[in-house]
Amino acid sequence: MLIKRFADAKPYEAPNHFDMRGLRLQGFEPGGPENSWVGLSHFLPGGYAGPDSSPLEKTYVILAGEVTLRCGGQEIVLHALDSCCIAPNEVREVKNEGNAVATMLVVMPYPEKQP
Repeated sequence: MLIKRFADAKPYEAPNHFDMRGLRLQGFEPGGPENSWVGLSHFLPGGYAGPDSSPLEKTYVILAGEVTLRCGGQEIVLHALDSCCIAPNEVREVKNEGNAVATMLVVMPYPEKQP
């Protein structure tokens, strides 16, 4: 078992994310999860990610506020405790179009190890 206190979570930079502050809650550490990592994303008002895609599946859980998700030709607003799964290589854009900070839990597998 690996306990990580919120106070000990380290920030990380995510490519193509703007006005978003990320904290790594679990992953990329000895004794941590072996198959995936968990991040916490705080999107400031007007903050966004994308549009882009990655070869990794992503699961988003909105914890507070709301975000607009554009993916697969659809646009939907996700509210607190809504969740979604983004398939590998699916182009998506996430944007906080409100005036409150939006907080989102992100679960992703680790990138494949390079030879």
